[in-house]
Amino acid sequence: MSGSAHREPSAGAQPRGAGGHPPQGGDAEQPAAESWPQGISHRASMRISDVLAALRVEFPAITHSKLRFLEEQGLIDPVRTASGYRQYSPADVERLRFVLVEQRDRYLPLKVIKEKLAALDEGLSAKDQPLIPRVVVRDGEPTAAPSRPTVERLAEDAGVETSVVEELVAAGLLRPDVQGRFDAWDHQVVVLASGLAEHGIGARHLRTLRSAAERHVDLVSQAVTHLRGSSTPSARAQMATTAAELGELCAQLQTTWIRQGIADLDA
Repeated sequence: MSGSAHREPSAGAQPRGAGGHPPQGGDAEQPAAESWPQGISHRASMRISDVLAALRVEFPAITHSKLRFLEEQGLIDPVRTASGYRQYSPADVERLRFVLVEQRDRYLPLKVIKEKLAALDEGLSAKDQPLIPRVVVRDGEPTAAPSRPTVERLAEDAGVETSVVEELVAAGLLRPDVQGRFDAWDHQVVVLASGLAEHGIGARHLRTLRSAAERHVDLVSQAVTHLRGSSTPSARAQMATTAAELGELCAQLQTTWIRQGIADLDA
């Protein structure tokens, strides 16, 4: 087993939990109805490193600590091996993706997300399922996460000329790593910036927006300072979750003020 997986002391047979895994061992009870999502393998064959690789393209901030925190909150229930390692199924990955999407896009607290998962498990929310489960394995093996794109690849994926990406880099709006590669967020930055450019709002005009965003990040950082005292994985994950929620609230407030101001233009 890879050293990247967390190891816990074995606690004997584990009860069925949020992930719907049957107890391990020779006298396993008859499995209950398959939990959501149906139609995707519930066989625990993925290490924690595989799960992180599958999710980091969409959620760059996901960490081991975040997974541990979500497990502690009852949102995921990985199988434990006899040696105490956690193992996940493709269905577990989709449940995690559900949680992360609901946090990011709908700003829901974990308690509400847990209730929605329970409703999905009972088949009560089929008409309101917010995502279509995606296959995260190919031929029984986890798919590899795409590598960080270069200028050329980022421009191609965003449907713009390489000069557009280079201009955004020169303006400080994109910050590639030392190898000249970009992270998962930069694709959206390029797409949105190119849309504004079509209306004459170029890279130099966007510096004030970038500066405002960085001030918001500073504000959130100050707000979670008190959570940095503990070095436990759970505490770090709680800090990350709180920071993400505060960041989304700041973004919502900023969007509301912009919409209010735009509405006033017609007054």
